[in-house]
Amino acid sequence: LNKQASVSLLNTGPLKNQVFISFFKMTYVIFSACELGVFDLLLKSQEALSARHVASELGTSVDGMERLLDALVGIEILEVETTDGTALYSSTDVANLYLAKGSAKSLHDMIIYQSQTIYPLWNNLMHAVREGKNQNEKTFGLSSDEVFQAIYRSEEEMLKFMGLMNSSWTLDGHDIVTAFNLSGFQTIVDLGGCTGALAREMAKAYPSSSVVVFDLPDVVEAAQKHFCQESDSVVFQSGDFFSGEIPPADLYVLARIIHDWPEEKCLVLLKKIYDICKPGGGVLLVEAMLFENKRGPVMAQIFSLNMLVQTEGRERPPSDYTHMFNKTGFHNVQVCRTGKSYDAILAIR
Repeated sequence: LNKQASVSLLNTGPLKNQVFISFFKMTYVIFSACELGVFDLLLKSQEALSARHVASELGTSVDGMERLLDALVGIEILEVETTDGTALYSSTDVANLYLAKGSAKSLHDMIIYQSQTIYPLWNNLMHAVREGKNQNEKTFGLSSDEVFQAIYRSEEEMLKFMGLMNSSWTLDGHDIVTAFNLSGFQTIVDLGGCTGALAREMAKAYPSSSVVVFDLPDVVEAAQKHFCQESDSVVFQSGDFFSGEIPPADLYVLARIIHDWPEEKCLVLLKKIYDICKPGGGVLLVEAMLFENKRGPVMAQIFSLNMLVQTEGRERPPSDYTHMFNKTGFHNVQVCRTGKSYDAILAIR
């Protein structure tokens, strides 16, 4: 079959279903390679390596490693050449850029979190659909009512989650902060800003603005210990935006915050921000927005299912966010679809 005929066949009938059913196996090929350190080893190597060499370096069986490497070649993550009868494996540019831990654009932390935390939750997706609530209790033995107690259940888990958030803005951060011209906002506070990755993109795009990350004390401490950069222009401040006071600002950023909660809790937070906002101040909301008919984008639909298994929230179409803004006093609401995983809404008081 030629490539066009193969693609056509994959898009129809039982073969398409068979591919979909096997997607999780392909995902786990990448998960396992990341956790074993395959991409890091190949990035550091100055030459292609045999399966025996990789297995020896990483402490695995030769047979198992050869099968894993061949599968990575099959899904075009690695390349292979045969020299004197020995298969020698090397990374593609994509693997070096996004899958090796040492890369500046690495998604390694995101992959580890998906593998070790999200995947176990999705094993209980059927129960989440039946019950209409998150599966923290079945998966981790923790209360379904305390979402972030589950997410931050240990320092190790908190750091994995923070790594996930850091990786997210490696891909989409610049597009988010430049979706609107925010240069008129002198003081910007990123509420729940975690590692400061998005805030740093904001500071780079608007060097005349001061940018503050506001998050829980334990998160701020971990961010300053593990994620700070030299000559960091971002300031960290501890607090709780639900139960405590919010620092004054011209613009508040809520990036992947609103989707964690039911509407009534979101309205409380937005009203709290509105009350402290001066006229002309506003909110930049960042989420994976559904189409108005909720028939896509498929990644936003998948993210919404993830909110079901892990949190109390959901992904929403732009009109839902506009409704919440209007209900809490904001009336100048603009929507920007970035073409990436996350979109932006700017609401002005």
